[in-house]
Formats: sequence, structure tokens, C-alpha cells
Amino acid sequence: MASAAAAVAFVGADELSVELYASFLRSGARVRCFVPEAQADRSASAALAELSGLLRCASPAEAARDSALVIVLTDADGVDELFFGDEGIVKGLCTGASVLIRSTLLPSQLEKLEQKLAGEKKDALLLDGYIFSGLSDELKQQIVVVASGRQDVAERARQFFNGLDKTIYFAEGEFCTSSKIKLVNDLLESIHFIASVEAMYLGVRAGIHPSIIYDIISNAAGSSRIFVELVPKLLSEDPLLIDFLNSSKKNASYVMDMAKAVIFPLPLLGVAYQQLIHGSSEVTGDVSASPLMVWEASFGVNIVDAASQQIYDASKLADQLVMESKSAKRIGFIGLGAMGFGMASHLLRSGFYVVAYDVYKPTMVRFDDLGGSTKGSPEELAKDVEILIIMVANEFQADSVLYGSAGAVPVLSAGTSVILSSTVSPGFVIRLNKRLEAECRDIKLVDAPVSGGVKRAADGTLTIMASGTDEALHCAGAVLSALSEKLYIIKGGCGAASSVKMVNQLLAGVHIASAAEAMAFAARLNLRTRRLFEILQHARGYSWMFGNRVPHMLDNDYTPYSAVDIFVKDLGIVSSESSNSKIPVHVSTIAHQLFISGSASGWGRYDDAAVVKVYETLTGVKVEGKPPLLSKEDVLHSLPAEWPEDPMDDLVSVASRNSKKILVVLDDDPTGTQTVHDIEVLTEWPVEALVEQFLKLPTCFFILTNSRSMTADKAMLLVQTICRNLEAAAKNVPGVSYTVVLRGDSTLRGHFPEEADAAVSVLGEMDAWIICPFFLQGGRYTINDIHYVADSDRLIPAGETEFAKDAAFGYKSSNLRQWVEEKTRGRVSEKQVSTISINLLRKQGPNAVCQHLCSLEKGSVCIVNAASEKDMAVFASGMIQAELKGKKFLCRTAASFVSARIGIKPKPPICPNDLGLKRALTGGLIVVGSYVPKTTKQVDELRSQCGQSLRVIEVSVEMVSMKSTEDRDQEISRVVELGNAYIQSRKDSLVVTSRQLITGRTPEESLEINYKVSSALVEIVRRIDSKPRYIIAKGGITSSDIATKALEARRAKVMGQALAGVPLWQLGPESRFPGVPYIVFPGNVGDNSALAKVVRNWASPSRISTKQLLLNAEKGGYAIGAFNVYNLEGVEAVVAAAEAENSPAILQGFDSVMVDGSHLTLGENILYTKIVSSLAHAKGLLVEAELGRLSGSEDGLTVEEYEARFTDVAQAEGFIDETSIDALAVCIGNVHGKYPPSGPNLKLDLLKDLRALTLKKGVSLVLHGASGLPHELVQECIDLGVRKFNVNTEVRNSYLESLKKSGKDLIQVMSSAKEAMKAVVAEKLHLFGSAGKA
Repeated sequence: MASAAAAVAFVGADELSVELYASFLRSGARVRCFVPEAQADRSASAALAELSGLLRCASPAEAARDSALVIVLTDADGVDELFFGDEGIVKGLCTGASVLIRSTLLPSQLEKLEQKLAGEKKDALLLDGYIFSGLSDELKQQIVVVASGRQDVAERARQFFNGLDKTIYFAEGEFCTSSKIKLVNDLLESIHFIASVEAMYLGVRAGIHPSIIYDIISNAAGSSRIFVELVPKLLSEDPLLIDFLNSSKKNASYVMDMAKAVIFPLPLLGVAYQQLIHGSSEVTGDVSASPLMVWEASFGVNIVDAASQQIYDASKLADQLVMESKSAKRIGFIGLGAMGFGMASHLLRSGFYVVAYDVYKPTMVRFDDLGGSTKGSPEELAKDVEILIIMVANEFQADSVLYGSAGAVPVLSAGTSVILSSTVSPGFVIRLNKRLEAECRDIKLVDAPVSGGVKRAADGTLTIMASGTDEALHCAGAVLSALSEKLYIIKGGCGAASSVKMVNQLLAGVHIASAAEAMAFAARLNLRTRRLFEILQHARGYSWMFGNRVPHMLDNDYTPYSAVDIFVKDLGIVSSESSNSKIPVHVSTIAHQLFISGSASGWGRYDDAAVVKVYETLTGVKVEGKPPLLSKEDVLHSLPAEWPEDPMDDLVSVASRNSKKILVVLDDDPTGTQTVHDIEVLTEWPVEALVEQFLKLPTCFFILTNSRSMTADKAMLLVQTICRNLEAAAKNVPGVSYTVVLRGDSTLRGHFPEEADAAVSVLGEMDAWIICPFFLQGGRYTINDIHYVADSDRLIPAGETEFAKDAAFGYKSSNLRQWVEEKTRGRVSEKQVSTISINLLRKQGPNAVCQHLCSLEKGSVCIVNAASEKDMAVFASGMIQAELKGKKFLCRTAASFVSARIGIKPKPPICPNDLGLKRALTGGLIVVGSYVPKTTKQVDELRSQCGQSLRVIEVSVEMVSMKSTEDRDQEISRVVELGNAYIQSRKDSLVVTSRQLITGRTPEESLEINYKVSSALVEIVRRIDSKPRYIIAKGGITSSDIATKALEARRAKVMGQALAGVPLWQLGPESRFPGVPYIVFPGNVGDNSALAKVVRNWASPSRISTKQLLLNAEKGGYAIGAFNVYNLEGVEAVVAAAEAENSPAILQGFDSVMVDGSHLTLGENILYTKIVSSLAHAKGLLVEAELGRLSGSEDGLTVEEYEARFTDVAQAEGFIDETSIDALAVCIGNVHGKYPPSGPNLKLDLLKDLRALTLKKGVSLVLHGASGLPHELVQECIDLGVRKFNVNTEVRNSYLESLKKSGKDLIQVMSSAKEAMKAVVAEKLHLFGSAGKA
């Protein structure tokens, strides 16, 4: 913090520096200042006069005298006199003083100043500073100080700024870095200034009230901080507009000079700079006149007069429209692109009947799968729709679907409303409206362009601007409302809404291009582009597009969300309309050319952020700002050797001397038991239960709080309650003491510091908080204070991973000291955080750890570096020593700390045999709620590896979290019914939430959605009454809620791990399924195949399905015998033969259905088979159907030869398509029963054609009537693709022949008959080629 005794000097003043003066004065520092007359503007002088305690000085030397920090505000003119004059700063500088210069000097000028200062005052320490007012929500009303220079100097200066109210300090890079960052910001500000002017004048010329434009754009993708600040000054003719313009022009000139020095093209800034010069060209006397005079002459528009016209509220008009709008249920939708598909599917979910068309057929199939309807052309679709929505790419496509071949307009019913949501020119909309009016059928057009992106389209939260006649808008109001979060009604008729969209696209396109120019320029200046982006998010040069698109540039990821070609089109519209309106748009035109260049270079379909590649290709710079990937092996090998002694023995002996010191772990989800075994877990914490636990004198026990699923306030109350109960329980057990560990996520998510604050509020102040997220099994290492997440053989800083983007617990810092400052919101500064390094652990050992911990000031925060289990053991040993000396610690750690602290020995993963788990008659239950990308990959791999034996039930997150109670209950009931059925049929069942992550607008809303999803999973498991063989719960919140709420467990015992880092619990006897293994699988543990590995280890032994048998036969080129059996002996005969021959075999009707509608007409057969197929597939059964008709006798039914029909290939194709069968039994001359004396006469050419068809369709080919076929004919049929032969007659005959033999009693008869059938079956298995293939 700024010391009360410190002296701080300011040389120069403006409004921002005056605020900084005041902050130092409030901190207790002695502040002096000298303000040159040239800088003494009225507002700054007035503000200075109100500061009490400020000492005004007569010269720079007097101000600098005895000051430890001197802050200088200057420009290039007079800098030498200011520093080196007779009364210059140098004359008053004391030894070791730091000088922070905030200037307009170019880096080359700053470097000369540094050299000259070093020559005259060798011990002077110079820093370059960029100081600005924070404008982001995060840093609003804060003064941001970015200082660059020698690291030790920047860190020394930090002590003056730490603790200042309303001030944030960044130490950033080598000398001159701060000035370069300012240059990049000034580039953005200048371009945004002129783009805002051009956009406003173009919009007003189009007839839109300027205040309407401002209100809409300020909240849209075209917004920027300059736009928000500038436009009100523009519309009110604010005198400060002149200062704004002159300042921007001056700053732009410095940027242009720097670009010239480093030889870097800045086309956007170049033309913006010329416009800034032009805007300031009007003078009155010696004073610059308002630029409004210049712009009125250039654009032919008096924007101030336009602003004075009567205003209306576009959003209120929308609200009124929605209330009065007519209902419409039948919607036609043309254009299922990325945006259109989301819009159409949202309308479908909102209860509208939607029929759609798109030229891309797979998209229509997707829409059909959602329950929508599709048509083959716009003409087919347009019949009988009430509203037709057009969402195509451009004007040509819009014209084509409306008026082209098979266009929609000729068949539209009278009174139909057409909503045009494509981004097209206002002129096109106006012309289209006239054409529709000329139809004289009361077809109404609504001009309704949309903005918001793909996700918001699917969510129904778009921004929509709509214009048209009142009647047209009233007809379309309900649909527009369903699609939008923000709806604006623009007066002016068709074309007005597209004019507003055009203005937005002008700004959005320029902002993307200017972001590209700025980031490429930054790369040429050797700035760290990712760090620059983080800083500029708080500055004045920020725009919505800068914040949204620059991450794509930094990641070099141009997966298209909105393509380069979109802005070739949209800025082309701007160019065309500006030409028609005679409004020059210089900056927009240059941006348009940049996008055209990108498209011409082959990047047209890339994300629009790829316009940066134009600069990269032209200049050779690389904007990509990904941190360098570190090799895990190289990093770990570079560390010192581990501590040579095994501290575990010392640890255990030390702990035994203090045997009543118990480790109490408050686990914010159940995954904290990842590294322990034979430890108890409590899910309830009444005092009586805690007393009972303390009386057992365990080394450790866990309390499952599940607080990560709660809001911060609820989590704090919970921790306070538990700590009070612990205190009360400990008083009832003489001599017992305990240490509290707040076990949290190893990737730094959770309620910190809130839970720690809550614990301290009850337990009292601790000597230190220990922060230790190391977790070996999860690949989490802390090295040089940076927390890393291992990804294969690489180490990634935690702040760069998906975990840091968590909707509720996101963060930016990978450095744990900075993370503490970030999470405590500056209450604990980075400088105040102590560190135990790996060097200390490995070179000095446990005693040094103890000494370090004992030396900390009370209430300190200490982070622990660790890269191995030995490091953790060394730290734990030293911590126990410190506790024995009376020190009290509160620990916020991952799972590895706990096992090290209690000296637990690891043991191998537990298998079903270890628990004596016998073969069960039910399947397992896997429940997945976690949304981290790792979980999604693991689920995909599970489905890939175990798809044949696994039954997947997807829970719609939208249904259970965003829809009505009735919809939610219906979805839960559906999942429960399937879950019970699958578990009872010994199928392992995966209940998984749909993988599209739905988040709220705030962390609190995201937690509420998480709660609804988690509670739905709880209800599902609670209502599943079939006892599973095992249960796997994936994700921390999910596993906690299922254990406590669904399974009603009040306590559990950690048996060990099912896989490294995956705990396995035995639930208490009070639970719903006592004795069922409960596997707690964290969301962020293991590689992609980890979940599949656990499921395979624990899954019930499965029988291969008929479908899989046939697939295997197809791969192996053999056939499977399917045997009709009528009694137990028949079953035993087939099973015995199959086992003896190690062959697959099919017992007819076991998990397949044979549908024989061959006696029906073709249409009746199709309908009959289709119904049975639908029912059977719902139960997972294979469906075989017969087409054609076999003659002969079977099961008492006889078909005469004249009634037989061969299978027709053309009919077979339609039959397969209509019925979705899995196997087709064909007639090629085969018969039931006995063949005629002349022998079989099979049509093998027909079989060959049928084989080609079934292979194409993925259907297995089956031949009935295999009894009596010669062996060579059977082999030929197999060679031609028959994969299943149905066998009946020969097996049945062998049974009957055996019965005819006399001299046998009943037992012998049964045995003999079985053997006879077995012999026939075995012979067939060899004949079909399946022997040895099981």
C-alpha cells in the first residue's frame, strides 16, 4: 500500500491525473505538484483547488525533491526543459527515485530520454506509463495504470499504487511497452470516431431518427465505447466535440508517425486521419469551429435538426405491437442456414407449426428429425401458410425463392404476410414491397433483419428491427416476439429496418477490420497480443466486435460464425446505398476493400476475423497469441531432484504424537475423496453425528457440502453452520482438536474466498490460509507459482483452459498469486501472497517448510508449489510441525493434499471381484451431468467403445430447465421408464444430459440452470426402482446430489478408487441401494477413454445381439444358423452344439422378431411390417421380414407351388426403405419342408441382384428353407452374401426319428432326441462356416 510517509510528486495535470492526486492523498501519502502554465486548463485547475493537503510547487525540481515517486505528464514539446532545465525534474530527484512518465512521446523519443536521464542521474529509475479511466464493467470508475520498464523498477513502483482506492496497477513488459499499447488504443479510437460519424449521417439520410439509431446500435454488435460517448455530443452540438476531435486528430498523428517508423500500412487509420483533419478544417478567427459545419457540407445532412425532430420509443412500439398482434400458427420458413435453422427450430419448440425448405437436403433431414415438416420447393411450401419467413444469404437468393422457378409468391394465399429477415439493401426491400403490392392479393411485407448470432437464434433471443405497414406488423408480431429478446419497431415503412441494420453492419464491419489492423500493428510493435487484448478490454478503444472477434485472431481459429464473404456482401450494401444517397463513407469503403482482399485470397468462407490475415500476409506479422505449449516432460525434468528422504515416516510419527488432531475435510463436491481409502464421508452434519465421529478419533473424515452448486451467500451460510457444529462437537470430546480443509476443485473453481471468510468468521483468524491445488491424478501442477493443467504431454496454464471459462467460477489468472488478487477483488494483493517454492521443498525439506510457515504474519495467504506426491508429503510434514508449535491454518486444497497430510498409502484400483460382486441380473446405471469439454469427449468415447452393450437415454436440458413444469415432468417420466426397462433387461444404461451447454446471463442464473438440471437427474434416479449392478455418477454436483438426495445416503465409506482419481464409495445401510458400488467420477479427470474403461470393468457380462452376430458374419464371410425350437430339449441341443463347436447360433425369437406378411398384398405387407418394426426397434430388437412367398409346408401351413412368388428387386428396395427392417428373407426358389425329387432350382442371378441391394441398404440377407439344400449350393449362397439360414425341418425330423426308436425309457428318449438334434445343428454350423467363430 502507499505508505503514509511516502512522498509522491506530480508534474503536469489533467482531469485523470487530478483523480490520481486525490487517490494518493486519501491513502495518506504526501503529494506535491507542479503544473506548467500551458497545461493549466480550467477544469483541472478547479479540481486541484478543491484538493486539501496538496502542496503546490513553483518548479519541477521543487516538486521532485525528496519524492520517492514522480509522475510526469508531458508531450514531445518542452520535454527536455521539463527534465533537464535549470529548475527541471532532474535537479530535484533524490537517490533511487522512480519516475513514471505519461506522455505522447514516441518510443524512440522515450528511449533517448531514458539514455539522457541515465547519463545525468545514474540512479534514476524511469518507467513508461499509460494511464486511463477503466470503462469495462469490471473496472468502471477505476484508474488503470500500465507501467513498463525494468521489472524490478516496475515492481518497486507497485508498492505506491497497491491499496489506492479506485486504482488498478499493471506491470507490463520492457520500457516503451505502455506507450505502444496507448498507440494501439488511439488507432482504434480514431477509426471508431470516423466510423460513428459516417454511420450516423448515412442512417439519418435514410430517414431514421438519429436517437433511434443511437438507442439500437448502443446495445447491438455495432456498438463501441467511442460511439456511445461521441454520438450524444454530436446530436447535442456539445462544445466538447471540438476538443474530442482535436485530441483524436493529434493522437492519430502520433500513431501514423510510429507506423511510418516501423514501416507498417494502416489503411483504415490513414483515411480516418484524413477525415479527422477535414473535420477540424473549419476555423472561426483563430479558433477551430464545430466540425458539424464541415460534416453538414460534406454529407448534406443537418444532424442536429434531425435530432430535434419528434422522437418515439421503438421498443415500446414493439411491446404494444406484441400485445395487439394476431395469432399465427402455420409458418413457412425458407433458408435453414446456421441462423435460419436456429430460428426455425426455436419456432417449432415454441408451438408453431413450421414447414421449411432449404437447397441443402441434409439440413432438411435434420429439421424433420426435430419434428418439423419440409417441402421440396418454395412453391410447395408456400401453399396454405399464414406467414412466410425468408432467411437466405442475399438479395439474389431472396428474389429466386420468391419469384424464380417454383417460387413462393404465385401460390401464396391472399393476406399472407412475408417476413424478410435476410440482410439486404433498403432499396431491395422497397422494390420488393412494390412488387408484392402489385400482386393485388393483400400480401404484406415485413422488413425484419436480425442480429445476434447462431446461439441466440436457436435460443429465441435475437435483436430484431422491424418495419412495414401497421397491418403487416400486427400479423407478424407474435412470430417476431417469439424469435427475439429485443424487438424494435422502426417507423418509415419497408426499408427502414434494413437501413438500421445497414448502419449496424457498417459499424460492425469497420470494427472487425479495425481490430485486425490494431492487432497486426501491435504484433509489429512486438507487443504480447493476448495481454494487449486483456488491457484494451477496459479502454476507450474497445468495441463489441473487438471483444468478440480478437479471441479468434489470438487463437488462430477461423471456424466460421460469420464469414468474410458476409461482410463483402454487407459492406457492399453500405457502399451501394451510400452512393445512392450521396453520402461518402471513406472508412467503410476501405474496410470493404479489406474484406474483398480476404475473399480474393481464398478466405471468404473463413470466420470474418480472418480479415487479419490480409495484414499478416502483407507484412509477415503473426497476431496469434497462444501461450507457448510447454512439454510436461521437459518442465518436470528441469526441476531439482526431489527431497531425498521419505517424509512419510516422519509425518506418521509426528502425527501419532498428536493423535487427537483430526483433519476435517469440507468437500464442495464428492470428488475430493479421489486419493484416499478407508475414510468415512458424512452427508449430514448435526452436532450428534460430529461428536460420534470425533469419538472414533479418525485421522480424517469428510463432510460433503456440495457448496459448489450453491450461490456464494448460501455457501457461506452453510460453511458457517458446519464450523459452528464442529466447534460444539469438539467441546464434547475432551482433548480433541481439528484442522479444517476446504477441499475444492483442482482447476481453481469454487467459492473462494467466500468459504474461507465464512470459516474464519466462526473459527477465528488463522495464522495463514494455505492454497494448494496440486493434484497428480488430474494432471495439475503448480510450478513457479503458475498452476498448470496437463493435456497429454503438454502443460497448459490453467487460465488458458476451458475450466477458466466456467460460467459461474471463471477466472483469468494462471499465476496463483494473481489468482488470489483476482478472486479477492484486490483485497489481498499479489504482493501480499507468500510462496513455498519447489526449490524450498526439494532442497531444504520439511524443517524449512515449518520455518517458513511459522514466519508468516498472522492472516497471511500462502500458496504451495508442487509437482510430485513427494513434494506434497514434504509440505505436509512441515505443516504438521508448525501445527505442533501452535500454528493454526485453514487449507484450500485439491485432493492430493489430504492423502499427504494424513500419510495414507495408495492402493491399486478396485475391481468388482475385490468387492465379491457376483454376476447380477440387472444392468448398471451411469449418470452424466458434467458439462466440461473433457466429460463430453469421454461420453463420446464411451458410446463409441460400448455402443453395442450400452443403452443411451438423453435428457433434454432445455425441457428440464427452460420449459414448463408439465414438460419437465413428462421428460423425467420418459427417462425413468426407459431406465427401469433397460436395467431390468441387464443393459448398462447411460443417462446423459444433452450436450448443448445452456448458460444464464449471470453466474447466478447459470447456477440456477445447473440446479434445475441436477435436480432433474436426482428425480430420475430417485424414481428408478430397479436395483442397478453399480452406479457411476459423472460430475461433482451430479454425484453429490444423487448420493444424498436420490439415494438418501447419510454417510458412506470410501473404499478406494475405481481408476486413478475416481473414488469408489460404499453407501451406508440407510441408503436406497445399500451394497451397490457407487463410483464418483469427476468431470475433469482422466483421458478420453477413462469413463469407457471404468464402465467396461464394471459392466455386466453381455450377450452379443442378433444384429451384431450378423454384422460379424458379414465381416467374416460366413452365415449364421437360426434354429426353430419347440421345447427345452431343442434349446439345450442348440446351445450344446454351439458351445461344442465354438460357434455363434441363433435361437429364433430371442431378441429378434420375424415378420411374415408374405401372404398379404405388397402394400398391406409394408404397412404390417412397418408397424411391427417400429414397436420392435423401440425395444432394441432386430427385425427380419419376408418378401416373396415360399411354397411348401411349415408348422401346419401349406403354400401351393402356384401361390409362390419370387422376390422382386425393385419392390424389395421400396420395402426396405418404408419398413426400416434389419434383415430380409427372400424367395429365389427355396421352399419350406421337402424339395421335389428333381431337387432345388434356385435363381442365383436373382440372389446376386438382391445381395447388391441389401449390401447398399445395410440389410442382412436371409434364406429360409435351408433343410435339404445340397452343401455346395449352400456354400454358393453364402458366397453370394446370404448371412442367415433358417433351419427347421431337419432338426425337427431328427427329433421325430429318434422318438420312433424303441427300447428306451423316457429319460433315454429325451437324451437321445437331444443328441440327435445336436448332431444336426453341429453339422449345419460347420456347413455355414460359423464353427470356431464365437
